[in-house]
Amino acid sequence: MTTRPKILIIRMLGLGDVTCIGIPALRFVKSRNPEAEIHFLTFAAGKDVIRLAEPNVYVWGLDKGEWPDNIVYAMETFLGLAEQVVANEYQQIINLDTSFMPCFLARFLKDAGEPVTGNMMGMSVADLVSQFQQQTLKPQFVNEPAAYLQSTWFSMHRWNTSWWESGLAPDGGYPEFYLKTCCGFADIDLNMAITVAPDNTLKKKRKKHPVVALATQSGTLERSYPFKDEVKQLLTQQNVHVWTGFDGSVPMRQTLAQLAATDLLVSVPSAPQWLATAVGCPSLIISGKVDPRTLMPDYATDMSDEPILPEVLVDGILTILAQNNEGGVSNA
Repeated sequence: MTTRPKILIIRMLGLGDVTCIGIPALRFVKSRNPEAEIHFLTFAAGKDVIRLAEPNVYVWGLDKGEWPDNIVYAMETFLGLAEQVVANEYQQIINLDTSFMPCFLARFLKDAGEPVTGNMMGMSVADLVSQFQQQTLKPQFVNEPAAYLQSTWFSMHRWNTSWWESGLAPDGGYPEFYLKTCCGFADIDLNMAITVAPDNTLKKKRKKHPVVALATQSGTLERSYPFKDEVKQLLTQQNVHVWTGFDGSVPMRQTLAQLAATDLLVSVPSAPQWLATAVGCPSLIISGKVDPRTLMPDYATDMSDEPILPEVLVDGILTILAQNNEGGVSNA
């Protein structure tokens, strides 16, 4: 009996990147290795996303609360993951992640003789531990990807550049740039689609009212939008049904089902954009200080150091809803 080769893909942070990078990469690797058994190592809600996208892939990793903030405890946790990786005897390990602890994991595995490609920490684990014990480890080495990130992918150095300002920003935004340019997956299909049945309650509401999802919070305060309540009130006054709830309290399948029955997602630059894209819901991004060329959403507000006024944002939303209802196309 011939044993199927096993391939491990690692993408743990963040949820948006697991969706827009992890899913297309997983499908690309599957298409190139149809005989292989594919495993995916990820974190928290990322496990739900991958399982919904590719039910036949073995998904494992850390649950929410299992990733310690303290670096010593985090290293212990990830060394535990390393033991599981080694025990699985993978023929190929691909680390798509750029965050420190997954790169720490990849470097440990590489130094242990495992077949690792992709991103890793640019220092041996032994040297890291030694510097930490001697209190000579510089904080930026742990906190700044430019300091710790090393890769087997030749063009990964471009990840830390302002690539979108070159005049050649790809139509697919960051996911296309990262996968095709940085990782070298030149002919990858950027397919992040997830099939879910649209939520029945919203489907019924949609027959009478436009449905808008509002996601105004981000992992960083500077990307969050402070006028959610005002926008919701103004839209409700215009007979628009508004729903929120991207705080992780709703199961992922339900969130995706609601997005699948939604006319427009209005979001700050964060994971909801990619969840919406996965189920075919158009998105309007409140750009703030983020250049929309990095994300290439369906619609985007102008960049600004100050939050867009609720009245201005709502006017833009209503224009998009009206034009989409007429079958037109808008550039907000």
